[in-house]
Amino acid sequence: MKLVDLTHTFSIHTPGWVGYPSPKLSYFQRHATHGIVSQMLELPLHSGTHFDGEFHIISGGKDLRSVPLETLCREGVIVDISDLMEDWAVIKPSMITDRAEVKKGDILIYHTGYHRYYNGGPEEDEERYFLRHPGGDREFAEWIVEMELAWTGFDCGSGDHPMNTSIRFKRPDARDAFEEQLGKDVNELFPEEDLFVMHRVPFGHGITHVENAGGDIEDALGQRCMIGAFPMPIEGGEASPCRVVAFLDE
Repeated sequence: MKLVDLTHTFSIHTPGWVGYPSPKLSYFQRHATHGIVSQMLELPLHSGTHFDGEFHIISGGKDLRSVPLETLCREGVIVDISDLMEDWAVIKPSMITDRAEVKKGDILIYHTGYHRYYNGGPEEDEERYFLRHPGGDREFAEWIVEMELAWTGFDCGSGDHPMNTSIRFKRPDARDAFEEQLGKDVNELFPEEDLFVMHRVPFGHGITHVENAGGDIEDALGQRCMIGAFPMPIEGGEASPCRVVAFLDE
């Protein structure tokens, strides 16, 4: 069996989502002073490769402690759609189903190729990664529910299209550039009442996701295999950094 790590390396350069504070890693014991090293890590739970819980978007939703191991680790598919992607592309279910057989209850990870723009990546561009990545719409969100998927994962900053998140208000310059490219108002494509639809619709049915997948994802494309995500089981936690691994048969 070959293990493929689908996780970004974590460091002080790891970004939180747009508007979130950066992680802080510090020493509170040093070898010279204490004979041992101890450190403290302060970070938003949505830093690096991380698993979102229902509670993140659904009032009264389940926390990270409540996610069963049988949900976190099971069979799934890793689908490459990168050749169909460009800045602000809208992901549709057919882009997935034309490339792979997705079964009810699967874990689904889809590769947009945008991990290459992540911090430390070969084409690092933090603004492009977070402000212009592809994302799903209501059609895709409802298909995820129809397929009763365990969870989804992707190599970009959100399952939602960035212009269907609060980024459209936080970065009006990005919204203006999107509307110029589209030739119409953003609300015509993404009505404001549908904001964060890729969170609200699947999460409302217990189907959450992993954001910022990466690592060696290109070594596992096109595979049906066991996939595991391993967040900390935080009681009361709405998200957690995690390790994501594909278990490939050699």
